[in-house]
Amino acid sequence: MTGPGGSRTDAAPALEALLPALVGWLPQQRWFAAKDRTIAAVRLVGHQDITPTDAVPAVTHAVIVVGFTDDGPEESFQLLLGSRPQTSGDLDHAVIGTVAGRTVYDGLADGEINRLLLSLIVSDTEVGSLRFVPEPETEAPIVGPGRPLLGEQSNSSVIYGERAIMKLFRRATPGLNPDLELHRALGREHSAEVAPLLGAIEGELPDGEGGGAPMTVAMLQDYASNSADGWSMALTSVRDLLAEGDLRPDEVGGDFAGEATRLGRTVGSVHAELARALGTARLDATGVRGVADWMLARLEDAAAAVPEVAERRAAITAVLEGVMSAGEGGLLVHRIHGDLHLGQELRTPRGWLVIDFEGEPSRSLADRVRPDSPLRDVAAMLRSFDYAAFHQLAEWEPGAESPSYLQRRAQEWADRNRSAFCDGYAEITGADPRADLAVLRAYELDKAVYEVLYETRNRPNWLAIPLRSMERLIDSP
Repeated sequence: MTGPGGSRTDAAPALEALLPALVGWLPQQRWFAAKDRTIAAVRLVGHQDITPTDAVPAVTHAVIVVGFTDDGPEESFQLLLGSRPQTSGDLDHAVIGTVAGRTVYDGLADGEINRLLLSLIVSDTEVGSLRFVPEPETEAPIVGPGRPLLGEQSNSSVIYGERAIMKLFRRATPGLNPDLELHRALGREHSAEVAPLLGAIEGELPDGEGGGAPMTVAMLQDYASNSADGWSMALTSVRDLLAEGDLRPDEVGGDFAGEATRLGRTVGSVHAELARALGTARLDATGVRGVADWMLARLEDAAAAVPEVAERRAAITAVLEGVMSAGEGGLLVHRIHGDLHLGQELRTPRGWLVIDFEGEPSRSLADRVRPDSPLRDVAAMLRSFDYAAFHQLAEWEPGAESPSYLQRRAQEWADRNRSAFCDGYAEITGADPRADLAVLRAYELDKAVYEVLYETRNRPNWLAIPLRSMERLIDSP
């Protein structure tokens, strides 16, 4: 079905006039991934009008490229813009600027626009270069206006009546977004570990920004209402632990181990489903050498910026080289999550769900879709348990209690839950991650080195967490 939108050129003059306002507006957005860089210029590289430009509201999808004053690369983003002759107070916070007598704003703040997007997906509509595609054999709910989900960072989401959620991918990248790709693959496996996919918005990158390559604009899936994320649940457990009085030697405070075991089963099930849906391979010694070299390159980046890493470069290298112990028998690889942590897990009344399969945002699409060892996901979860255990100590003054006493409690919590997660994972996959300890340590230390660099640049008060883990992984037998 073809929709009512105008051509790709109808709104161009108005959008070009908006570009100066975007220079000040973009750094204020949570999803803008370059807040530490100064914008030099913004240019419009393509757009598609979803409604006629004189509609109320008018809706346009735009792709912009942001250039910076430093020598770093430009970055491309997607905008969903709404415009009206005048706006009511509930849209004031989303206003970008006024152009040709109309106020232009972030369209996801407008319930009418969100309802329109949902209806276009349900009706399988094509509007110029955009395709609003329902997922086969599913039925998206027709509900009232959607409301933006607060707190998200790299993307923007809208919730429809606690029944569905639509995620707009803010980065404009060529190719099928891994989040959409892997949800489709898991849907073919009838996975109970992810929220069912309901539809998507797909388009094309403009010529010159990917040569007209396919691009994922947004995806729609069931909304996991009445759920809690694993990070929040783990923090509650740790907070209870740190607040308790004297403990017996066998006590670890707020118990999370049962949930950690269930999390291990969930991640194991997702890995098994991805392996069935998309296949597996085994890297020979040459392929494993490539994995080790990639880890060592990331180590060099961190060593150049963080003295503590530079001082231990040789010891870290020795542990990272441990991944080569898999070379003889080959390293099993398949598609994985790629950025797994407790915040990417939702506890619902029926069990755990895994969300956000985009992979590490800082990595290229080619890197994010490359098959990798499932131990990378496992190692990332083990790191997340360490973060949950220690981050409150990094931000809270312990007062009269001994810091070492609190650190011992936190380490006990982390050890118990890391072990429980591996137990649950082994139940499902039949492969205990701890059986390949040298390989697992290499992946975990690689993640810790990445975290040291990230915290140095973004959250210095959290730096002690990955530094502590880095030392533990270096010194482990």
